[in-house]
Amino acid sequence: MEAVEYLLSRKRNFVVLDIDSKCLVAKNYDLTRINIKDIEKLRFRDEKDYFEGYFIEGGIFEALKVIELLKPEHIFPTAPIHLSAALIQEKFKLSPWFEGVDRVLPGLPSKIIVSAGRGSVVVTYNRDYECQPNCNAPERCPVTGILKPAPMYRLLEFAAPNGFILQSHQLRPGIGALKGNELELLVKWALGKKELIIGTACKCHGVITALKKL
Repeated sequence: MEAVEYLLSRKRNFVVLDIDSKCLVAKNYDLTRINIKDIEKLRFRDEKDYFEGYFIEGGIFEALKVIELLKPEHIFPTAPIHLSAALIQEKFKLSPWFEGVDRVLPGLPSKIIVSAGRGSVVVTYNRDYECQPNCNAPERCPVTGILKPAPMYRLLEFAAPNGFILQSHQLRPGIGALKGNELELLVKWALGKKELIIGTACKCHGVITALKKL
């Protein structure tokens, strides 16, 4: 909902994708519903004061198709999954690499780890408290009072030097997104690899997932 409100305020074309055709966005906004098969025909009008919003029912497979065909400027991951890793897993038919996270853990302070297992590690600088709504992610966390030693995406780059870490860019307080061209670089990097470590992080939180080709 917040991502849609942000895009509407910026008068930007967008596509919402959800596995639930009756999700909150679908209920609250009169978006044009289209089938994934129609996505190749979709052409947004390039007019300053005209913008369009569409809704597609679907999951990771459909999201991958939308991203590959439309090449969006920004991608807003709002599902409770590691989206960039899930897209790569779908595209190259990979499996979770449980032992792969063991290569990452030695480079991460234990106090930032929320969970580790089944091929993924979740990290945050604010492990034990609720974050402030619409936080602008300052260098000193307003909740814990702790000065971050580095943005989380830089810390993950240190922990996984042979991996690929995507940055979630803050477009406004509380709204983060991946850049489409950076996701394209991830796809090119992943091509042909048998073992991969992929991370996504903003300044404060992150997740790393290990994948491999069986």
